[in-house]
Amino acid sequence: MIRLLIPFLLVLCLCVPASAAEFTAPEVPDSGQSLMPADFRDFGAGAAALLKKACSRIRPDLAEAVKLSTGLIASAVLIGLLRTFSGISRAMVNLSGAVIVSVLLLTSANSMLRLGCDTVEELSSYGQLLVPVMAAALAAQGGVTSSTALYVGTTVFDTILGSLIARLFTPMVFLFLALGIGAYALGDETLKKLLDMIKGILSWSLKTILIAYTAYMSITGVVSGTTDAAAVKAAKVTISTFVPVVGGILSDASEAVLVSVGTMKNAAGIYGILAALAILLDPFIRIGAHYLVLKGTGAVCGVLDPKGISGLIDVFSSAMGLILAMTGSCCLLLLISTVCFLRGMT
Repeated sequence: MIRLLIPFLLVLCLCVPASAAEFTAPEVPDSGQSLMPADFRDFGAGAAALLKKACSRIRPDLAEAVKLSTGLIASAVLIGLLRTFSGISRAMVNLSGAVIVSVLLLTSANSMLRLGCDTVEELSSYGQLLVPVMAAALAAQGGVTSSTALYVGTTVFDTILGSLIARLFTPMVFLFLALGIGAYALGDETLKKLLDMIKGILSWSLKTILIAYTAYMSITGVVSGTTDAAAVKAAKVTISTFVPVVGGILSDASEAVLVSVGTMKNAAGIYGILAALAILLDPFIRIGAHYLVLKGTGAVCGVLDPKGISGLIDVFSSAMGLILAMTGSCCLLLLISTVCFLRGMT
């Protein structure tokens, strides 16, 4: 008799109405816990609070970036003066400039790259906890086929992207910096071509993965819908401007996030999205501050010493841009998948 009752009870458990099922998003990691808003029922207010807290922490990193910028500008002036002396060879001046820039920026670049890698790892780990919860919530409301397609697609692409960043893209960024230093120290055009090739490979790889992911979501019929055209346009312009390398691809996918912002009623989904943003925003803004300051510094140094260290500074800023692209790609992949789950529940 007991053996007959057990299967019956299991069937009853699976037949619990969706309204009676409660799904709780996993807690945000410690790195983003301090940024989480007290009230996450209102997505707009929660996102605004997150951004405000993250921006309030930018001052130390901005001060450090400005300090580095000042040193680089002073170095550009010094290198420019050295070029005026006929007794010093151009090769020696270029080598001196490359050494100065490397000493000033390598520590900062290494810390930012490590920060980006840690952020990607935390986003991937949190996604592995959040996506099953959202899949179960969607399946409980009858969307078994959709939840399976979303779960499989998100898991596969997140695993591919995370593995590539950890095992291939990060070492390639270090190689990118090493080749950049060598190219501008030795004035070797071959190294500069290799530099451009590595940047092109990284950019193409990130764009291809994101295009394939959004194409998969489109084929499964979960990335579609309409929303306020002005809001979509504003988001696309913002993302294209502030996320280097893959900004255009991310902006095209931003509509998938905006479509469901006004209809999100699932507390677990809202919390999960805010948690992903909490993990991303602080390191993204910190790296972004260094990136923007280096971009401006490179432009100034290009005026002070057109043939000098500005090219190498641009190499370091490009490396920061690649880090931003990697972290932004991982976060948006998680956001799109979560929003797609939420849309399936509305």
